[in-house]
Amino acid sequence: MTKQQPPRPRHISQGEYAISDPEHESISTILGSCVATCLFDPAARLGGMNHFLLPESSGITIQAASFGVNAMEILINALIKSGASRQRLKAKVFGGARMIAGLSDIGQKNATFVLDFLSREGIDCVGQSLGGTQARRIEFWPSDGRARQRLLGEAQVFETVAKPKPGNEVELF
Repeated sequence: MTKQQPPRPRHISQGEYAISDPEHESISTILGSCVATCLFDPAARLGGMNHFLLPESSGITIQAASFGVNAMEILINALIKSGASRQRLKAKVFGGARMIAGLSDIGQKNATFVLDFLSREGIDCVGQSLGGTQARRIEFWPSDGRARQRLLGEAQVFETVAKPKPGNEVELF
């Protein structure tokens, strides 16, 4: 008699989303400055997770689901199509870390976007872990809304730039 293996988590990456699935008990992702939103309807026992890279498009040609507003609408619509009620949706949000000092803080922009979006749409945010300087591994169980976060270590944030060696100068325009 063979022992049945428990379902493996379904992993999503930047610009992807997943909803409740009988083959996968949970959904996982790894975040730095990106944000993942875990949405669930506790009454319907349905949920899903997205992973977005930027709050909005700024002329960059990457897939639409990589942008916050698109990622949120795609996830909400998929859940409603599967039987969730928009009025019962609850959210847990993760990510938005500052991974590189000296550049614009895209993690903070992502975090601000997701909290503003949820507030505007009347979706209750029942849990959050946003900001900091550490990457995170998130695992979400959509049927009951449980989420687990594991911090992956302090980012190596470099604030100084090494001076070039003489004779190796490059001028950028």
